[in-house]
Amino acid sequence: MDDRVQQRNKRGRRRENLRFFVRSIPWRLLILLPVLILVAIPVFYFGTHSGQRAYPAMTNFFYNLTGSPPAATPTPLPPFPSTLPQVGSLLYTVQEGDSCDEILAVQMRMSDAGTIFTDVKPNTIQALNATIGHDCHALQPGVVLALSPQYPLIAFGGQVLKVEATSPQQVLPTPVINVPHQQQLGVDCSDGCLLTVRIAPGVQVHLSVKTALPVKVGSWVWAQAELARKSIKGFDTYPYAAPQASLNGMSLRACDLQVDNTHDDNSPSCDQLMPNTIDDDRGAWLFGVTGASSLGHWKYPLHLAAGTRVLLWLTSNANGNLRFNHGNPMFRYDDTTHVYVRV
Repeated sequence: MDDRVQQRNKRGRRRENLRFFVRSIPWRLLILLPVLILVAIPVFYFGTHSGQRAYPAMTNFFYNLTGSPPAATPTPLPPFPSTLPQVGSLLYTVQEGDSCDEILAVQMRMSDAGTIFTDVKPNTIQALNATIGHDCHALQPGVVLALSPQYPLIAFGGQVLKVEATSPQQVLPTPVINVPHQQQLGVDCSDGCLLTVRIAPGVQVHLSVKTALPVKVGSWVWAQAELARKSIKGFDTYPYAAPQASLNGMSLRACDLQVDNTHDDNSPSCDQLMPNTIDDDRGAWLFGVTGASSLGHWKYPLHLAAGTRVLLWLTSNANGNLRFNHGNPMFRYDDTTHVYVRV
């Protein structure tokens, strides 16, 4: 009996304590507490998201404040030339005792003429006969031959309109800090790129390059490149360019390359673009145009009016670099006769 009474007393005291605790809480607090909870939740949510945006913004602010100065104003692009290089030939009058091999070796400095054009492969002799305009086996003194430069090069400058990597590019991770004015470094062309280059208003070429220099749309490139050669069935090493071929849309391979103001000293040399006979001939023929917008970039000692179409013999040095030296053969294009004449 006593135990039951004690249990009832304990329960009674608990109820009294609860009533006392509830009465001790101000009624205003009971009303205010739900309001505070309703306000605190959106404030916390808003503050969290604002902080996530504010932190990168502040980071960028201090990055910009202490970072590198703005990039310098880009150098204006050179003007396009008013005249483009012209593929063509020069004339030679056959002398007593001349042969095709000798003429090509002496007049065109083609030391491998007898190997490239051989009776063992009659189609090569037929192709040569068609090029010079006469039968090599029936030459007579006084006959005029049209001689073309073997494996010719072309010199030009132009603006890059498109850059296409010829091998898959490595995807770079997105930086944590978003830098609005970060400069685009360009495409990595160390494994090869195909550039679409405007070399004159309305004239574009497709230039294959391999360079460690970054290339981007809008860059200005200076290049010496191998001209596209005429395709002859069964004669892959045919050395001559098609005289009527248009430069517009032509595919070229660069061997002396400068991107904007930086020359690539490690790009492939012209004697590495096979096939060619540069090493055996100790030089190469180059089509170009005089003036600051073209050959003037290479500072060759040419004393001709700007805009003159020329055919030059470039001498190869021990490092495989091609240079025009005083005394090298030089021809200019005659617009009346449509052939190159010696200067």
